Amino acid sequence: MSVKPWIAALGALAAVLVIPPLVSAGDADDPGAQVRGLRIMVPNTPGGGYDITARTAAKAMEDAGLTRSVEVFNLPGAGGTVGLGRLVNEAGNEKLIMSMGLGVVGSVHTNNSPSSLQDTTPIARLIQEPDIVVVAKDSPYRDIAQLIDAWKADPGKVAVGGGSSPGGPDHLAPMLFAKAIGLAPKNVNYVSYDGGGELLASVLGGKIAFGVSGVGEYRDQIASGDLRVLAVTSKDRIDGIDAPTLRESDVDVEFTNWRGIVAPPGIPAGDTDKLVRLFTDLQDTKQWREALKTNGWTPAFLPGKQFGDFLADENDRVASVLSDLGL
Repeated sequence: MSVKPWIAALGALAAVLVIPPLVSAGDADDPGAQVRGLRIMVPNTPGGGYDITARTAAKAMEDAGLTRSVEVFNLPGAGGTVGLGRLVNEAGNEKLIMSMGLGVVGSVHTNNSPSSLQDTTPIARLIQEPDIVVVAKDSPYRDIAQLIDAWKADPGKVAVGGGSSPGGPDHLAPMLFAKAIGLAPKNVNYVSYDGGGELLASVLGGKIAFGVSGVGEYRDQIASGDLRVLAVTSKDRIDGIDAPTLRESDVDVEFTNWRGIVAPPGIPAGDTDKLVRLFTDLQDTKQWREALKTNGWTPAFLPGKQFGDFLADENDRVASVLSDLGL
């Protein structure tokens, strides 16, 4: 019997073993294969802006085929700094990321957090979103002028709630609002909630006079008529929201919130690049574009290092605003 066929077969087998497959888990043209077992931590309660952003992004990624089986879980506490501490302690874990935003920047200052966003690996800023001033459908305040009159007459009685701790967007926006109409921020009766879900229950239940939150969190309640929007904090009016801007109402305030994604420190550069690419590719999907429109979000993508530079600037800006407000 000739040995040549056996030699040929062994050579073919060796080629299969040593030559990498054309399509592999790390193929640059297959971003969905690059990140497996991804977990997104939400550092506040279900129903808030970070939660909605995380779950919307996860679903869009999966529906677009960029990745599979993304797990979203909540770890609320201390305005997001409990989750931040967990993230920082997970150094080197490339499978864990955190949904966050301006609120965490402020909470680091007001809660004297031992961990800061400068300790994390910046992945991407995703969206910007204006805040809205909302009341329940049975509120006595039919427009923003009535609310302002009542607030100025008795600021302690007219409580305002926000889905972030002091220093977060839902706190900074009403404080800037108050200052613009001549109220001292220290006299504002601000009630802090750990996310938009808790805030919504208090607005609807009449526990506070009005709330300030992101527009995307309450679109369903606005559409159903359970909530009435008195004003928006954006430069221009928002499509589908029948309410003036604060500046139209002679209140010199323009305010925009933002949200993004960070990862633990100490992640290898290759894994960081994979995560940045995943969120970069997300921007071009039909699913994400539809989500932006549905939630009233403005695309504001900044990848990796650009987002890190932005975070450093925001940290300084928030510290300055808190100081100016005497907070």
